[in-house]
Amino acid sequence: MCLAIPALVKSVTGQEAEVEVGGVGRRISIALTPEVKVGDYVLLHTGYSINVIDAGEAEETLKLLRELAEESA
Repeated sequence: MCLAIPALVKSVTGQEAEVEVGGVGRRISIALTPEVKVGDYVLLHTGYSINVIDAGEAEETLKLLRELAEESA
């Protein structure tokens, strides 16, 4: 099973972007989603942005992931 998680785009340089997930920054490839802009949410899978998603959908998914993490702690 594969899992892609929402990440907020903080900066874009060429075919790479700096994103944030849960307060942690990471550099990723946006070669598959060249239309990405700062402030967009993307689905992040193994270091690649695979889709641009709606901010509301991203926030809801992140909320559910936080709740799951709290339940398993």
